[in-house]
Amino acid sequence: MVSVGIIGASGYTGVELLRILALHPQMDVVYATGDTQAGIRAAELYPSLAIAYPSLVFDAFDLERAAGLDVVFLGLPHEASMALAPQLLGRVGVIVDLSAAYRLKDSSLYPTWYGFEHDQPALLAEAVFGLPELFREQLKGARLVATPGCHVTAASLALTPLVQLGLVQTRGIVVNSITGVSGAGRALKHSSLFCSVDEDVNAYGLLDHRHTPEIEQVVGAQVLFTPHIAPMNRGILATCAARPTATSTSAELIEAVRDFYAGEPFICVSAQPPSTKAVLGTNSAHLTFRFDERTNTILAISAIDNLAKGASGGAVQAANVAIGIDETMGLATVGLYP
Repeated sequence: MVSVGIIGASGYTGVELLRILALHPQMDVVYATGDTQAGIRAAELYPSLAIAYPSLVFDAFDLERAAGLDVVFLGLPHEASMALAPQLLGRVGVIVDLSAAYRLKDSSLYPTWYGFEHDQPALLAEAVFGLPELFREQLKGARLVATPGCHVTAASLALTPLVQLGLVQTRGIVVNSITGVSGAGRALKHSSLFCSVDEDVNAYGLLDHRHTPEIEQVVGAQVLFTPHIAPMNRGILATCAARPTATSTSAELIEAVRDFYAGEPFICVSAQPPSTKAVLGTNSAHLTFRFDERTNTILAISAIDNLAKGASGGAVQAANVAIGIDETMGLATVGLYP
């Protein structure tokens, strides 16, 4: 069995990792920390874990407990991950970081977009972006994986084929992305209280959301990114608009992207408009594309589960690739419905 530790297991991405790994045939969670919840049974905080983890207790972090594990997932704030990763590197098989600490290759972007200086250029260079559909070969044997942001996963899967195939212009792409409230994390915030989000949809991070440079880095194009929060627990629907390089049809676009993702186990490209309900609880991404002749615009639309494919599921998929086991292990493709 592959021994696994989850550092920061008491948040939403942590409990999602525990849910997924409970069904993983080759990964065994042997260490789970949650410093703010240390000493509390996981099933007490999350009753959904009661059968799979009846005796699991969140521990305080201890470097020696983590040393020697095959896979360590970091579900920590960005700067906490940046402080911890160098201590773990070489002492564990692979680190899979769910924060943004190692996502951006250009360290000079961190003060502007994240508000802190990045002092580890060598690790930034070594870290592999954890989106297997686009970086699978680089992930094989990686020691440090930087899992993408949830909005980034949705937008990048929709736009990257269009850019790489030369079907769209690489400036002025607009990304409007809707997310569920769990994307804000478990911490108590006014903006994620029931009375704040119920019966409301609002845009946030206007013009300066920190996922912007990450999307641009992956896709290789300039984007105007605007996220919106909607009154649902989980899910992302990203609608992207770009100028075409030549006249096309919707059917041709769908076929081109279907060929681009041929053989990908978690990608569904079809003419049917994607929905967040269809991917609920899965590691799947549902995509569709349209060419609007009237406005000379290409639409690319993507739906994912922000906690699964957009975070913990994508992290497990990347870990599977990094350690050389079946990429699909532990990961669902059929959503919960209704």
